Amino acid sequence: MSEFDDVLAANADYAREFASSGLTGRAARGLAVVTCMDSRIDPLGLLGLSSGDAKILRNAGARVTDDVLRTLVLAVYLLGVERVLVMPHTDCGMAKVTDADVHDLTQLRGVDTRSLEFHTVPDQDAALRHDLTRIRTSPFLPKDLPVGGAIYDVRTGRLLPVAL
Repeated sequence: MSEFDDVLAANADYAREFASSGLTGRAARGLAVVTCMDSRIDPLGLLGLSSGDAKILRNAGARVTDDVLRTLVLAVYLLGVERVLVMPHTDCGMAKVTDADVHDLTQLRGVDTRSLEFHTVPDQDAALRHDLTRIRTSPFLPKDLPVGGAIYDVRTGRLLPVAL
């Protein structure tokens, strides 16, 4: 018995009904969304999107890391992205710890993570504004690329726009 039998069985069911083979891989609605990996977030559903509409970039804390910037460059120049929404959320685990806390926790299990940056979020509003500025000022992205920010409220399902 495999630890993945449940997801493989679910995939077999999904494949029997699969109807998205005509999608091209381009963002049909020209949107990229940077959001958190939190399993309470359904980016397509909460934004009224369907498969193929947007590029969804997920990581811990919805942070605009170097890898997110690299992915946005590819999304803009190769995959039809014309606007970017950065969307962290309320009650985020990354806002409840510091990088030092994470290093200490892993050290208790004998793992030295000091070579990693976890990009924890002590001030979510400041982090979001920093990340929006990082995209807007990137020399690798178009200067007129629309970039927006909103915090997703996991209790109400509402987006709370943040102006820069």
